[in-house]
Amino acid sequence: MNEKNWWWLSVAVSGVLLVVLVGLWKHMNEYRVEPPQIVNEKAVDEYLEKRWENPDVPIARAEPTITIKTGIFIQSLQFFNSIEVNLSGYIWQRYKDGVHDIIKPDSSEIGFILPEQVNSGSDIEPREAYRYRQGDEEVIGWYFEATLRQPFEYSYYPFDHKTVWIRLWPKDFARNIVLVPDFAAYESTGVDDIFGIEKNIVLGTWERQNTYFDYKPSSYDTNFGIADYIGQDNFPEFHYNFVVKRKFENAFVVHLLPLFLVAALLFSALLTVSGNSDLASRHGFSTSGVIGACSALFFVVLLAHIHLREQFAGTSIVYMEYFYFLMYGLLVAASANTYLFSIRAASWLKIVHYRDNLIPKVSFWPVVLAGMIVITWCTL
Repeated sequence: MNEKNWWWLSVAVSGVLLVVLVGLWKHMNEYRVEPPQIVNEKAVDEYLEKRWENPDVPIARAEPTITIKTGIFIQSLQFFNSIEVNLSGYIWQRYKDGVHDIIKPDSSEIGFILPEQVNSGSDIEPREAYRYRQGDEEVIGWYFEATLRQPFEYSYYPFDHKTVWIRLWPKDFARNIVLVPDFAAYESTGVDDIFGIEKNIVLGTWERQNTYFDYKPSSYDTNFGIADYIGQDNFPEFHYNFVVKRKFENAFVVHLLPLFLVAALLFSALLTVSGNSDLASRHGFSTSGVIGACSALFFVVLLAHIHLREQFAGTSIVYMEYFYFLMYGLLVAASANTYLFSIRAASWLKIVHYRDNLIPKVSFWPVVLAGMIVITWCTL
């Protein structure tokens, strides 16, 4: 097969591999919310009846379950680092006359607890924003600002999704009080609806994906010093969840595009490798020149890798980091290939000496794309 056909084969294989890689990226960028979502009052009643109020469940209760309708509206969201997120907005509760008289908070009290809140030094304590009567109910709303610490997963970066959850306890969490969503306060709370969040919220490199309510059963190895603590075993804790998806374009420009440029420069350096004195002179080829170029590109990749790792300090290796490892391998392989070719060593390595180093040249992009596909497939 002549040299021209080798290059056409390389282009064809690279095109196919690129299509496969884009398809895998599209699959990685999809997200499915894990059930169950609580979408209406019927779903709440069924959940509590089955998981909490079922008489077959051996849980000692000193009093019947009291439910408090609770709603939330998020106005701002910002990721401080890889494990902390800052939120602000409003939380309100409905207290019905004759049912919640004893547990209704006064103007100096807050009707909820954010158990995952950490002190950031700049957060504002929740404060009462409004209180008004609506029939036989009194609605109390608080403005809150909180920094929550959560174990976010970054292994798919930059195709990762984050589910920011706000876990709420009632003020009197020692009693048999269960918070339930105030569905009537929202236009729609279906499976695919986005609610409880500012439409024009500024998320930077993120975009809104989904919101939903759910319950997560919690168990603790302590009763907090409270005799017959009701929430120690499988208590249904109320969660409001907000799903965000990272904008791939930003990460592509910042991290992936430089890697492609480095690969293109490395490919250009590899094309200058030739045993033909006329071509070598015309291209300015020298072994030290190619190895020097690989050394310079190595430091470019290393600095970019360090910048990426600083964003995820304390986390495991993320998906995009493996591309840096692939580039390190390509730089070493290109340097070794150039050295072996220039000194005519290991004549049995036909892959190096065949037709003036043709095979490493035409296989460069197929190897790069195949390596990216293998990394993506293993990550999935």
